[in-house]
Amino acid sequence: MKKKGILLVNLGTPDSPKVSDVRRYLDEFLMDGRVVDVPAPIRALLVKGIIVPFRGPKSAKTYKAIWTENGSPLMHYSVRSSELLKERLGDEYHVELAMRYQNPSIQSALDKLKAAKVDSIKVIPLFPQYASATTGSIHDKVMEIVGKWQAIPDISFINSFCDDEGVIKNFAENGKKYQPETYDHILFSFHGLPQRQLRKGDDSKAHCLKVEKCCETLTENNKFCYSAQCYRTAQMIAAELNIPKEKYTICFQSRLGRDPWAQPYTSSVLEELAHQGAKKVLVFCPAFVADCLETIFEIAEEYQEEFEEMGGEKVQLVESLNDHPMWIDTLERLVKTPVA
Repeated sequence: MKKKGILLVNLGTPDSPKVSDVRRYLDEFLMDGRVVDVPAPIRALLVKGIIVPFRGPKSAKTYKAIWTENGSPLMHYSVRSSELLKERLGDEYHVELAMRYQNPSIQSALDKLKAAKVDSIKVIPLFPQYASATTGSIHDKVMEIVGKWQAIPDISFINSFCDDEGVIKNFAENGKKYQPETYDHILFSFHGLPQRQLRKGDDSKAHCLKVEKCCETLTENNKFCYSAQCYRTAQMIAAELNIPKEKYTICFQSRLGRDPWAQPYTSSVLEELAHQGAKKVLVFCPAFVADCLETIFEIAEEYQEEFEEMGGEKVQLVESLNDHPMWIDTLERLVKTPVA
């Protein structure tokens, strides 16, 4: 029986909330040329000279606020998902979990698959929507490592699963318990990207941010666009929950720097809703399959505090897929479905 290797990859997390570990994580993350896509000398100056030294202590405090007895929530749920998937798949498959930044590294996970003498490797980045800074970076790193092997097994990559029926139903199921109809407005808040990165993904140079409402429909022209895939995910979840278009907004969080990022910004939408008299807002974060700093702290803590200061009452986070049985069903299907 041929043994099939499965490599699950999430973004990463510091080994601990200590300032030194957080700085090490930020340095590796932000020095990736697909993340901070400026010339290497400028990137090194920004990251090593400004961002990491000054942002490290602040980020360490926020990581400490979400750290649990199981460690980082992102790591905990990633490990849980990989373990549950292993149980589901059986001996025909060899499953390894890696993080793009820090531990366990992609190198160590691939070394284990190589030692297991698997006949094939399927790489599944744990991001529903494709972005060069996430999925693209993972593909790049895997190819860099495997390209040095003398014997290379069959390798396939999952590009995205933004409109996967299981993912849509899972997020909808998580949201139902909060009774979305009782909220003044619904937000679908995705991790942001600089607009320049969105434009770089448009090979035609004639569609991205040039065509009116360019992201609102997924087409041949924008099928690899992160923003367009985000819209697709949100629209499908809204349809699954029968949320009318006027009652939800698709927005983007987690900006870094002064350059314009994908818009509208989540913070600006919340401010506008507060000014309109909204008191209760329900927030889905469908770019994340595991709860993490951006969901637990940024949405549920920071935006909650800001919303209250502006006159609102509640920003309710809908949890991510985490270790939900429906998510394990989806992973199993992604493993067993041939890449087109």
